[in-house]
Amino acid sequence: MQACEVRAIDGNVVGVISNNADAFGLERAKNFNIPSKVINHNDYDSRESFDAELVTSINKFEPNLVVLAGFMRILSPVMTSAFQDMIINIHPSLLPKYPGLDTHEQVIANKDTQHGVTVHSVSEELDAGPIVAQARISVNVDQKLDELVERIHKAEHLLFPKVISMIASGELNLKKTGLGQEVIYENYEI
Repeated sequence: MQACEVRAIDGNVVGVISNNADAFGLERAKNFNIPSKVINHNDYDSRESFDAELVTSINKFEPNLVVLAGFMRILSPVMTSAFQDMIINIHPSLLPKYPGLDTHEQVIANKDTQHGVTVHSVSEELDAGPIVAQARISVNVDQKLDELVERIHKAEHLLFPKVISMIASGELNLKKTGLGQEVIYENYEI
């Protein structure tokens, strides 16, 4: 939202949807006068019925790109097929390493020297869609969990707007992701 406002992204956020009424993204949307909606997944009897409502609600915004940021739900084919080649996610690991949850804890437990974030196209498999971009940071030997999480958030805030801007400008085409289009790699000293 901020990157769009300062024209670092040649586009606009047309709406924000969350399954969590307390999500900070909803507050941000309000501050930027962007329409928002909460769809509580607990109100639906299946993942597919929740995703069908999500698809209906997203389509009302007529987006060119669907961006998942902090959306902690596994999406069914109802959602992934409706927005094929136009939905991206950011994940806090260097995929394919550490899909799913607790990525930072795994990095520390395994004494990894590198950690990072991955932007990927969303597919039916959890955190397994074609990789669009990755940003890497070095992990300090005595890295504390909260410090590592903060550093990864900084990397996310640098990489995600850059990738979205490249998609908005046509420089990056999600239909070609995984089909010979080069992955963007960034190294950050954070």
